[in-house]
Amino acid sequence: MAALMNYQETIDYLFAKLPMFSRIGAAAFKKDLTNTQKLCDFLGDPYKRFKSIHVAGTNGKGSVSHMLAAILQTSGYKTGLYTSPHLKDFRERIKINGEMVTEKFIVDFTERIKTISENIEPSFFEITVAMAFEYFAEQKIDIAVIETGLGGRFDSTNIITPELSVITNIGWDHMNILGNSLEKIAFEKAGIIKQNTPVVIGEVLAETEKVFNDVAKEKNAALSIASNKRQAINWHWKKHELIVEVTQEHRTDHQLYHLDLPGLCQTKNLITVLDTCSHLHQRGWNIEEQNIRAGLQHTKKLTGLHGRWETIHLHPLVVLDVAHNEDGIKMLMEQIEVTDHDHLHIVLGLVKDKELEKILVLFPRLADYYFTRADIPRALDTVILKEKANKMGLKGEIYPDVNMAIKAALSKATTRDMVLVCGSVFLVGEVNTPL
Repeated sequence: MAALMNYQETIDYLFAKLPMFSRIGAAAFKKDLTNTQKLCDFLGDPYKRFKSIHVAGTNGKGSVSHMLAAILQTSGYKTGLYTSPHLKDFRERIKINGEMVTEKFIVDFTERIKTISENIEPSFFEITVAMAFEYFAEQKIDIAVIETGLGGRFDSTNIITPELSVITNIGWDHMNILGNSLEKIAFEKAGIIKQNTPVVIGEVLAETEKVFNDVAKEKNAALSIASNKRQAINWHWKKHELIVEVTQEHRTDHQLYHLDLPGLCQTKNLITVLDTCSHLHQRGWNIEEQNIRAGLQHTKKLTGLHGRWETIHLHPLVVLDVAHNEDGIKMLMEQIEVTDHDHLHIVLGLVKDKELEKILVLFPRLADYYFTRADIPRALDTVILKEKANKMGLKGEIYPDVNMAIKAALSKATTRDMVLVCGSVFLVGEVNTPL
């Protein structure tokens, strides 16, 4: 009998054996849920043994998922959190109360499903979803926050029937898979709306509102648009916290929330999270206002979230951000405008399936650029990146990896400058911290 694999061998086996979206792109994405269902059938449908919240959206779904998990955890619930991709360690994808899944569980689980997985050849994502569901069921959690990988309708996570569905927003991303109009992308994300299950939409556009209303009506799902109920009317930074003033319809008093995720985009995510909490409260979940405040103020500490306007060095200021599509980069550029610095240095690496021109046009011409790439096949070649960027008036040099690019930026930057690392989750994941 073959010896059991150790943890590193197991991870290598999973990465090598299974088509992975982060490695190969669209070819890894399957438009059906058959394999996930077969794996879960084999495991005895673990996802039916715990309650869940399902989160989709173009931007902000990771932050919203982590904030919700932190709030539920602070409210005393044993909370599972499934997100993707990971930055440094595969185990970041599956957490309970901020603690990563054990190496032993991953080894045992992979061994247990080896026969069926060699028979049905699931994708990397299908396996990790089944793994998360089994871990959460085994650990007898109270509730899990489940983030979709891509889209919604055909996403492997979409076999669950949650307490509540959440769609943060719709923007341009993964058009090669989800469709080339905002309506089509919205329809794919709306695929997580379930029969008789309420849905919270963070914000809508003229093109997407009708899609959500139609799907919700068809599924008899009560629909709530968070941005119609509350507004973030003011914000400022204090000691690495974002302090946001929120107004609510039918209430005259304003609320102040302290967030340890300091990115400007979090003002929108906060509104989505607050509406979700009030719906959970209506459904009998014991979430008090003080739990919401504490969860938001300690999201990073409670859940281990990284890469969202994350400061890793001061003087010069070095910030990591996983923004990688048009709307995400727009928000990032707004943030830079209100951040105090003399000169800007941007370490940039993208993946191949992005609309380059639409993204590059958003970057400032007055910055110095350090073009690089993540160590994955899907990363865009640095020569092509530099060439396209040059046409947009963005000037800089090529570096073989992100850490060499950061080193070069630091050697040029003064203490009053700012270095931003962005363009891809995988690029940010390869940064060696601390500097």
